Amino acid sequence: MPVKTMPAAPEAEASLLGTMMVYPRAAQTAMEEGLEEDDFYVERNRRIFSVMKDLYNEGEVVDITTVTTRLQDINELTHIGGLGYLTDLTNAAVTSANTKTYVHMVHDKAVMRKMIEAAEQIAQDGFEGQTDINEYLDQSEKSILNISRNRRTSEFYNASSVFTSVSDKIRKMSENKSSITGLATGYHEFDRITHGFQKGDLVILAARPSMGKTAVALNFALQVAERNRQGGAVAIFSLEMPVEQLGMRLLSAKSRVNGDNLKTGRLSNEQWNAVNEALVDLKSLKLYMDDTPALKVSEIFSKCRRLQADQGLDLVVIDYIQLIQGSSNGREFNRQQEVSEISRNLKALARELNVPVICLSQLSRNVESRENKKPMLSDLRESGAIEQDADIVLMLYRESYYNEEAKELAKENNSERLEINIAKHRNGETDKFSLAFEPTTNFCMNYAGPQVQEN
Repeated sequence: MPVKTMPAAPEAEASLLGTMMVYPRAAQTAMEEGLEEDDFYVERNRRIFSVMKDLYNEGEVVDITTVTTRLQDINELTHIGGLGYLTDLTNAAVTSANTKTYVHMVHDKAVMRKMIEAAEQIAQDGFEGQTDINEYLDQSEKSILNISRNRRTSEFYNASSVFTSVSDKIRKMSENKSSITGLATGYHEFDRITHGFQKGDLVILAARPSMGKTAVALNFALQVAERNRQGGAVAIFSLEMPVEQLGMRLLSAKSRVNGDNLKTGRLSNEQWNAVNEALVDLKSLKLYMDDTPALKVSEIFSKCRRLQADQGLDLVVIDYIQLIQGSSNGREFNRQQEVSEISRNLKALARELNVPVICLSQLSRNVESRENKKPMLSDLRESGAIEQDADIVLMLYRESYYNEEAKELAKENNSERLEINIAKHRNGETDKFSLAFEPTTNFCMNYAGPQVQEN
């Protein structure tokens, strides 16, 4: 059985070092690409690059003379093969055109070696079997993720690149003649105020129980999935109800058939036609649902990463934050501290995956003790960190929940006004808007006073 050797590109390492000593621009390119001495597999190449990096960071010229002198000063010249080896490197340097190619070859082999080392550590930890399975999976995933996170990253973006990107974005939006810069929902007032769901944003959708949180979240998910059929997936995590119930709610909203009729199967021919038409459309959408109870944020991370790799990912919906399991790992956390940690991790999820994350949240009972039942930011249950971490906080209010007359009127019209208060908006204005809500189908549409206007 042949002996396996670690992945390496010694020829590319040598070519890169020679090019860097002959062409000053090549050294700058290698440093800007984030190359490190640990990326080199051959020990003497690693030592030479380390000296080059020091010279570059000190503002010195990187060439055969300065490199030789520095190696002599630190008594390393003999160890790397002397002046003869450095001369051989520079003699082989013909052009700087391949600098980036060499950098990527060297770096990619280094990533492979790190992956092998991480996999060996994962295997060793698995054989020892001394850790909790969830902690083992979490640590294993983190070790792999840390490698991918550090691929050719730089510490800063300079002003030129930042503002070039900003101006390009503004120009692109002016050409599109659209105010929507994120994911459109079709709810006109929401899209006007927020310009759609923005990548990297954590959106908290909060209300008292039975106020319509899940219904609104599912309508948001449905609208985004329908409007981005060629885009990525919409992931829905339901920690409270099974996927069959989610499917029933989505089908009711899409077909506009009473949810109770769907549960009993007592449908008219007209309703059957509407249901079958809705089913065809729903099956074509990139909607992915998970009903695993007591999920940890790390598990949500893992499932979203896989989905993003397989299908692309546009939106994540989580129902709801108070049901997510904390990852205290033996630490003495009270629930408020746990929710604070979960909230921070959800924001990290949105940033890392570069997608909007909508997370539902319960409100405290303080709402019930006030004469004015409309929720405020201070009503967010268990943690002020939710308000701090969220980019947008949406708070729901239905008059029919508290007022018997409004409740009867909603039954009579099978439609009522659902008020949504954008109580926090990190990157825009705070405002209120309304949707028309059908309680029997859980369908939300644009609100237009006494009349309702479909999307």
